[in-house]
Amino acid sequence: MELPQWLKSRYETLWEAFGSKKFRPEDALKVIREKDLDISEEGLIVVLSELRKRGWVKVEPDPQDARKKYYILMPPEPQISLFPEEAPKKLTRAELEGLLKKAADLIRTRVDYTFILILLFYKRISDKWKAEFDEAYKEALADGLSEEEALQEAKNSIYHDFDIPEEYLWDELRKDPQRLPENFSKAMKAMAERNPELRDVFETIDFVQFTSNRENAEILRQLVELFSSHSLKEVSPDILGDAYEWILRYFAPQKAKEGEVYTPREVIELMVRILDPKPGQSIYDPACGSAGMLIISYKHVEKSHDREGADRLFLYGQEANHKTLALAKMNLYIHDIRNAKLAQGDTLLYPKFKKGQSLQTFDFVIANPPWNQDGYGEEVLKKGELWRERYTFGFTTRQSADWAWIQHMLASAKDDGKVAIVIDNGALFRGGRERAIRKAVLEEDLLEAVILLPEKLFYNTGAPGAIMIFNKAKPPERRGKVLFINASREFRQHPEVRKLNQLAPENIEKITEAYRKFSEEEGFSRAVPIEEIRENDYNLNVTLYVFPVEEQEEIDVAKEWEELQSLEQRYSELKNKIKGYLEEMEYFKHKE
Repeated sequence: MELPQWLKSRYETLWEAFGSKKFRPEDALKVIREKDLDISEEGLIVVLSELRKRGWVKVEPDPQDARKKYYILMPPEPQISLFPEEAPKKLTRAELEGLLKKAADLIRTRVDYTFILILLFYKRISDKWKAEFDEAYKEALADGLSEEEALQEAKNSIYHDFDIPEEYLWDELRKDPQRLPENFSKAMKAMAERNPELRDVFETIDFVQFTSNRENAEILRQLVELFSSHSLKEVSPDILGDAYEWILRYFAPQKAKEGEVYTPREVIELMVRILDPKPGQSIYDPACGSAGMLIISYKHVEKSHDREGADRLFLYGQEANHKTLALAKMNLYIHDIRNAKLAQGDTLLYPKFKKGQSLQTFDFVIANPPWNQDGYGEEVLKKGELWRERYTFGFTTRQSADWAWIQHMLASAKDDGKVAIVIDNGALFRGGRERAIRKAVLEEDLLEAVILLPEKLFYNTGAPGAIMIFNKAKPPERRGKVLFINASREFRQHPEVRKLNQLAPENIEKITEAYRKFSEEEGFSRAVPIEEIRENDYNLNVTLYVFPVEEQEEIDVAKEWEELQSLEQRYSELKNKIKGYLEEMEYFKHKE
């Protein structure tokens, strides 16, 4: 087994010229260019960097100029591992986040952050392919195959998560920095053809178009070198997944200005804890975005049960935007979650998950759909599939599809299923068609709880928003009632974004416990009979039923009076002192 051919040939050229003698980069460039006229200074840096990581070259500072370095080759050995460990030390969470922070600083607001995510994803699957290859190669040798047969066997796609041709592995793409855009574009095209389930991922980015700008070409080169500094083979899915989420969260304020929605993970955590899914159950997000709802549902079951239990969840998601769907697919893979089915399409018109000629139904339906989405009036919804089955309570106006989403989610829940949705507060009390739908849903006794969230939780709006919980099989003690929770004061200041608030763990725990116990607490939660809501014209505004108790400060009147007298005395003393200064100034003025 040998080094990749591109690296081996250059090592041999350098060894033939220098042996174990010291040499400078400029000397090496001159030697290699005699056989490889196209190599650039950047290309040589890649060669020396890869040889150094593999232990085939040492670096020493120039004693006369610390800014310069000498290189010394290690002598060749009989066997060189084809895919040796690039970084013996495991990458920690802090180190990986530091790496991504550098990448984020590189692109700033000039480049779509998707480039960081696709490079992180591709580096991961490439490094993992090499690990899978080494494992399959050893097993093939143990089974009695020859070295040549074992090499061919280990390349078989059955041993790998993804079918990656050797020429498109990360190190192969990286070896010629001047051709990075072309190399990555060819790799993306080949990967899309060989791995159709990830076509959305690999067709999302055009590296050639991106680098038509010279500045972007340099950014790409630096990003590739940055990711090349560490192996992602041994990084745990939890750490890698958190790193992926860090990028989404880091760029959320910027993307919010462009209309992209990022649901704070603390809000999702609250919704999932309320639903409390179990192994063997199904969860569906009809507006899945980057798959945060599905991932946190998986993590919830993994934490409350185990990994095996989480793998027995059935996860489903639909997303209209193909680029966002690509982010979701990468996010799930990075988290090492394989039990999810994602589909692209406009959910309100073309739901993708069906059972025969009807909607497929699920134990839990959870979503944060676009608030007040326009363009889905009656005439539009009636052009969609299965509209009679979904919009049974009425049609929305063109101005807001909020209650169209709610109806689709209710229709997608099993007869004993639950629905959790983050919605604009206006959906709780707007009149007209929305009131009619709201009335029908309430009279069917489907609504179980309404939770008013704090303001400034979301990156794209300062509005508080609300969570609505629907239960198609309410327990007897909850029938005919709706639990209203006013959580408007349950927050802390966001630790990273100054203008934002955040749900703290204790806030999530308090809200969840109130829902589970259907408990009442003055100024925080109250179970309201349907009759009272009916009297309020089906208005679900939380503050109509639960208003926070204003905290009144206890005043010690005697103490306050004593302090006031003291201040007045002090004021009198200062007044007399200033008067004395003024009289003295007047005296000297007349004397002059």
